[in-house]
Amino acid sequence: MRDPEKWEALPKRLPDWFRDSPLGIFIHWGPYSVPAWAEPTAELGAIDDDLGWFAHNPYAEWYFNTIRIEGSPAAEHHQEVHGGAPYDDFLDQWDASKFDAAQWADLFRRAGADYVVPTTKHHDGVTLWDAPGTGDRNTVARGPKRDLVGEIAKATTDAGLRFGVYYSGGLDWHVRPTEPLVSGEDVHDLKRPRDDEYGKYCSAHVRDLIDRYRPDVFWNDIGWPDENFHFEEGGLGELLEHFYSQRPEGLINDRFAGAHQDFATTEYQAGEIPEGEPWENCRGVGLSFGFNQVEDENQYLTGAQVVRHVVDAVSKGGRVLLNVGPRADGTLHELQVAALESLGEFMAEHKPALAGSRGLGELEIDGVNWARAVEKDDTCHLFLSGDAGEISVAAEDLPKGFAWPEGGLTVTLVGEGSAPVVVSAPTAG
Repeated sequence: MRDPEKWEALPKRLPDWFRDSPLGIFIHWGPYSVPAWAEPTAELGAIDDDLGWFAHNPYAEWYFNTIRIEGSPAAEHHQEVHGGAPYDDFLDQWDASKFDAAQWADLFRRAGADYVVPTTKHHDGVTLWDAPGTGDRNTVARGPKRDLVGEIAKATTDAGLRFGVYYSGGLDWHVRPTEPLVSGEDVHDLKRPRDDEYGKYCSAHVRDLIDRYRPDVFWNDIGWPDENFHFEEGGLGELLEHFYSQRPEGLINDRFAGAHQDFATTEYQAGEIPEGEPWENCRGVGLSFGFNQVEDENQYLTGAQVVRHVVDAVSKGGRVLLNVGPRADGTLHELQVAALESLGEFMAEHKPALAGSRGLGELEIDGVNWARAVEKDDTCHLFLSGDAGEISVAAEDLPKGFAWPEGGLTVTLVGEGSAPVVVSAPTAG
């Protein structure tokens, strides 16, 4: 990277709104939502690349790549069901006639989210707005014939939520086609584009997103072309300067190949939680980000599981970017909606204890299957889950420094299928 002083001069931000946000909503929606198919194998991080993650990729949004891997279940499915049709046929078949951005935003707000981050361009290169240089390969010219980014942006801000944008800077299988990606090394090194021309193409897209839709999160993915790491016109450095100048409360993630970051990300079970740094875990309600018609209750998290996932992240100093994958027509799967509705019921009562709290982490308590704690406004909030029934919690098992009853607590748990029970105590003294 050239001009190290300029890179170091970029802001390092943790705005209050993001620091105090336990939850954001991710949206993966694209032509891949038409075939809506992936093999529901396992969460990222649960199986190794060597065992064939890419040939058995559970991410439906990777359909363009997976169907090109010879012998993969997706390739077989694509041939049997779609006759091996070109991927771009799905863009033309994409009918989003049931899409209601305001309805989505209302659900997200009721779920307790503070920000919403839709995919504006995934690795297939299709943009969900009429991005410069894309010709007719976008959702305004073809398929939905709508500015989907613009509609989501307006509905999100109208609902009082912050708007962000996901953009795939590291891969574009249309503009920079490659052989099928079959390993993590392919994705992050061997087969990703590095040239400045592609970097300027991406930079022009993101600048347009910034100027049109005023996002407060720039969520890049899979790195950025190496030759574009400069501050000249169209360079990544210049782009980030523009973003920070235009969005005084905006921040970026850590997926710029080490160029700069404001917060770190983990994905499903992959990645390490950074010590002393702001971070965010992203995952789908199911195993896929894009809608996968194969998934059912065996893959989707229940409302109680989503609640525990959010509380777990907050108790460890983070937050969750929880993904929904809409069907092509713009509707959300009933199990995704149910999970968000259940989360919303919990957050309506307990979000004030989570937002802006200090995480106290994971606890080991006899008789309790799952325990997490946070501190907020000189009060400890303890979240407990386990088999239904009354249990006694010994005083020595409780977080120290708070005014718990001398003999400990008696707590009635309501079972693993329900949200955690919450008990609180003020600071001792």
